[in-house]
Amino acid sequence: MSGRSALRSRLRLLAREIVKFGAVGGAGVLVNLVVFNLVRHTTELPVVRAGIVATVVAILFNYVGFRYFTYRDRDKSGRTKELTLFVFFSAVGLVIENGILYATTYWCGWNTPLQNNVFKFLGIGIATLFRFWSYRSWVFRALPAKEAVETAEGFLADSGEPRAAGASRRGPRA
Repeated sequence: MSGRSALRSRLRLLAREIVKFGAVGGAGVLVNLVVFNLVRHTTELPVVRAGIVATVVAILFNYVGFRYFTYRDRDKSGRTKELTLFVFFSAVGLVIENGILYATTYWCGWNTPLQNNVFKFLGIGIATLFRFWSYRSWVFRALPAKEAVETAEGFLADSGEPRAAGASRRGPRA
């Protein structure tokens, strides 16, 4: 595969991943904002606590979407580690998202429903950039590239040595 076509292939895969991430994330933003406004207007919780409740609900929604839609082709071994990393990076995103809401509400005094929603949305956007990077880099790790497997198979076929699956060149271990 030439360098250009490999680059095109990687860009196409990245674009597909971004679209899937955006679809799940967009639905998650909707869940986040709906829950935020519902909690904000039906309870006596302060604005940032309502934001945290909404973010936690959206995180749960997003995990299911990312695991079974966006990153369904990624490595599924080590689910405990995956979930632990997801919760950790989601918590960092929660702090980013609701930290912006906290700062604008309590430091700047911008506390109308419209201002709350604008800064909640801004916080979601900034936290989303962090989450995209962290989820794809650390949580939903890619399996080995198809091209790498094909190259390795081609190398074995070219060597002219018939081997059983899983056998090595060195023979049995002592």
